[in-house]
Amino acid sequence: MKMKTLAVAVAALACGTQTFAAEIYNNDGTSMSIGGHVSINLNGSDEGETDVGTNSPRINLSGKKDIGNGVTVDAKGEWQLNYLNGGENSFTTRLGYIGATHEQFGRVVGGTQWSPYYDVAGVADLPIAYANDFLYENHNNLGSGRAEKMLSYRKSFEFGEGFGFNLGLGWQGKQTDKKTSLEKVDENCTVKCAVYEKTTKTVYDARGQIALSTQLAGFGLGYVYSGGDVATGTMTKDATSHIFAANYGEYGSGLYAAIVYGMNEYFYEGLEETVQLEGLLAYGFNNLTLSVNYESVEDDKTSKTLFSQSALQAEYAVTSSFYTYAGYQFDLGNDIKKAEDDSWTLGARYYF
Repeated sequence: MKMKTLAVAVAALACGTQTFAAEIYNNDGTSMSIGGHVSINLNGSDEGETDVGTNSPRINLSGKKDIGNGVTVDAKGEWQLNYLNGGENSFTTRLGYIGATHEQFGRVVGGTQWSPYYDVAGVADLPIAYANDFLYENHNNLGSGRAEKMLSYRKSFEFGEGFGFNLGLGWQGKQTDKKTSLEKVDENCTVKCAVYEKTTKTVYDARGQIALSTQLAGFGLGYVYSGGDVATGTMTKDATSHIFAANYGEYGSGLYAAIVYGMNEYFYEGLEETVQLEGLLAYGFNNLTLSVNYESVEDDKTSKTLFSQSALQAEYAVTSSFYTYAGYQFDLGNDIKKAEDDSWTLGARYYF
C-alpha cells in the first residue's frame, strides 16, 4: 500500500461513514475544497426527555499544493457547527493542522488532528449514531481521538500485492488543563447549601504514542501504545494505554466486522486500571447498512463494570450525500449503582 493510499484510508476512517468534499479551486498544482456535514436527530431515553439534537455537525476547509521534489503540502481547518444553540459560540474548533507528504519518506502533520492512536482504535467507530464512547474521554489531552498540539509521523511499507505494514508515531508537548466545579462548604449539608468554586489543575507531561497496523486479503490488525505522566495536585502517574484491534471488510459494503480491546492505567480520571472492549458487526446492501455493536469499560482493579451497552442501528443512503438513520441503544447495566438508561435516535444527515 503506497503512502498516498494510506493517507486516503486514514482520512476516510477519521471522518466516519462517508467523506465528501467539493473542490472550489484547482490551478497549477494548488487545490482547495470545502466539506463536512449537518444532521438533525429526534432523541429520547428512559431517563430523559425527547428532544431535537445533532450528531457531530461540522464544516471544513482544506487545501493542498505540490511543491516539487515529490512533496505535497496540505492544510485543514474544521469547526463544529453549533447551529441549534444560537448565541455567540456558533463554531468551535475540531481540527487545524498543516501536513507534508512524500510517497517514499512518509507523512508529517502538526496541529490538532486525528491521532495515530485513533487510526488503530477507531475501526469500530463507524456508525453514525452509537459507537466508541470511550475513545473520546479526554481525547484532546490524551490523544486517543482528535489530539491537540500533536506532531505525528506516518509511513507505509509495501510487501507484495495487497499486503502493507503501517507505522504511526505521535507526540504531544506539556499541557495544562483546568476544571472548575462547585463544592459544598459543609459536606453534610442537604438543603440550601453554601458552595464555593473549586479549580482543579491537571498537568499533562509530554506524551508519546506508537501505532502499528497491517492489512492482508481484507483483514486488518493493529496495535497502539500511548504513555506519559499526568499530574493532579501532588499525585503524578504514568497514564498508559495498550489497544489491540482487528477488522475485516469495508463498512457499508457487504460484511464488516471489527473488535477493539484496550488495557489502561490511569488513563481515565480517578481509575487506576481499566479494560475496554468494543465490537461492531455490520452488513451493507442496496444502500442500507445494518449494524449491531457492543461496548463496555471495566474497573480492572475492583472488577466492577463501569458501563456496558449495545446498539442496533440502520443507515440508509437516499443519495450519495443524504443519509437517514435510526438506532436503539440498550443499557446493559453496571456495578456502580448508576441508573440504566436505554436510548434511541432517529435522524438525517446531509454531507456537503
